Parts: sequence; C-alpha cells; structure tokens
Amino acid sequence: MTKPILKRIDGILLLDKPMHITSNGALQRVKRLFGAKKAGHTGSLDPLATGMLPICFGEATKFSQFLLESDKCYQVTVKLGVKTRTGDAEGEVIAVKPIVDVTRERVEMVLRRFEGLIQQIPPMYSALKIQGKPLYELARQGIEIPRAARSVHIYRLQLTDFHSDTLQLEVQCSKGTYVRTLVEDIGELLGCGAHVSALRRSIVLPYNEIKMYTLAALEDVHKQFGMDALTQYLLPLETSVQTLPAIKLSNTAAFYMKMGQPVMVPHFPTQGLVRIFSHQDEFMGVGEILEDGRVAPRRLVALPQRMAQAV
Repeated sequence: MTKPILKRIDGILLLDKPMHITSNGALQRVKRLFGAKKAGHTGSLDPLATGMLPICFGEATKFSQFLLESDKCYQVTVKLGVKTRTGDAEGEVIAVKPIVDVTRERVEMVLRRFEGLIQQIPPMYSALKIQGKPLYELARQGIEIPRAARSVHIYRLQLTDFHSDTLQLEVQCSKGTYVRTLVEDIGELLGCGAHVSALRRSIVLPYNEIKMYTLAALEDVHKQFGMDALTQYLLPLETSVQTLPAIKLSNTAAFYMKMGQPVMVPHFPTQGLVRIFSHQDEFMGVGEILEDGRVAPRRLVALPQRMAQAV
C-alpha cells in the first residue's frame, strides 16, 4: 500500500474532543484528516472528558508549552455518595455512603475552602510519570507509591446547580490541577464521598469563547470538500502567545534575530517574554528580554511560513 503524502501545515486547531477516546487517539485522527507531517496536542483530557483540546500543527508545536502551562476552565458533574477507584465514572465502585445533611449552603461553604492556593496529591490513575512509568500503569498492577503534594491554584469554584446527589460545578484553575482529586476531596469534607460523572473543558487560555470543532464536523468537511478545505479552521501560530507584549523589528534587527543573535529594540518591555514581529508584521516567534536590555530569540518560526487565518 502506498503511503499517503504528508504536508507541512502550520496552525492551531481547537478540537472539541468527544467522550470515550483518548487525547492521543483524537490527535491521530485529526492528523490523518489534515494529512499533516507534524502535530501534537496540549494538555491531555481523560477518555471520559470532552471539550477543548488544542492541536498544534507544524511550527505551532514550538509554542505548545505556553498552552500546556496556561489556566483552564471546566464544567464538572459530581456524583455524591459513591467513591470509585479512579475518581471518575469509569472506575470500579469502592465505597457507597449515605448522603446526610448535604445542603446547598453546606456545599458552598465547603467549596470556599478549596479556593486559592491549595495542595493536591496526584492520583495514582494519572499520566504523571515516576521513573519513566505513568502512574496509571502501576495502579493497574495494584501498586501504589507515595506521591508528593503539589501546589495548584483554584481561581474560581462555583456551584451552578444542586440536587440531592448531584452537583454541577464550574472550576477555573491553574495548570496541573486534577479535577478528580478536587472532587474526591470535596466529597470527603461532605462526609459522603464523591466522584466525577462528567467533565468538560470549556477554556484553555488564551482561547476564551472561541469556536471549537468536533471530529464529526471535520470528517464531514473532509468527505465533502477534501483535505485542503480543513485549513480554514486553523488559528495563526501567534494566537497561542497573544497575551505576551509585542515588539516589531527593523529589517536589520530581524536579520540578526533570524541568525540567533540578540538585538536591541527601542521602547521595549524591561523583562520577560515578548512576541516578535518583522517590519512586515510577520510573526517571527518568542524572545526574552536579557539583563542588558537586548532581546534574545527563544522560539523562532522556521521559514518559509504558511500562515493560517482564523475563522
């Protein structure tokens, strides 16, 4: 069988990941649809979870770390009174407890205790690697090992709906937050246990209120109009770092920047990272302000660059 010819594609797709598929499984399907040489996702979602999974194509993979480290927002359905081995609906039930004196007022009081900077112990059923092995592989063998607590930030934890055995929560949090662990800890304080029965990621900053595309919709466009029609759904590379301050280089400075050399730029920020644009407003990449005031390249786009247009 002849191998398909893969293309260089640069841009970012906001995929609405369906349920019951791994993040890598979704990535591989998207990569085949686009016929892309290079692609990667930013921030795994559990098979149970749906929602925003940014897919970075080509040169966009150089900036994927900015999305991995960004804040996220989730809608969570919590089932009270039942604990599972994995902390979600896919795990084996390990405890069932009565739900006693759990009122809206009490739930909201408990939620307030988790706002701000908190400590979390990563769950055994997670992709976190210890000595090169994902924890979930050890967990499936019945092995549990000590895990160090980590600091995460819960910016907002809001109760959006309440029933006798079900909570609807909205969580805005920092990178590295385990929503399943958060829900289990809430269940413990309520005295009845809990697990995640549904989870949807609605925001990966800086992508707030930007349209996502389902696999089904992409497959339909591919079937009707072909592979090339899919590129209209890509966002430009620079959108992944749009919160950074921007600087524009002269032709001479841009030349030296492309050669990997730091350059002086008038009227620039005094520290941190910056987006770099050429005199022709072409996105060149990300630079860092050095102590002596020069701007050094950190992630540069390889030329020639095919710039995708947002829809």
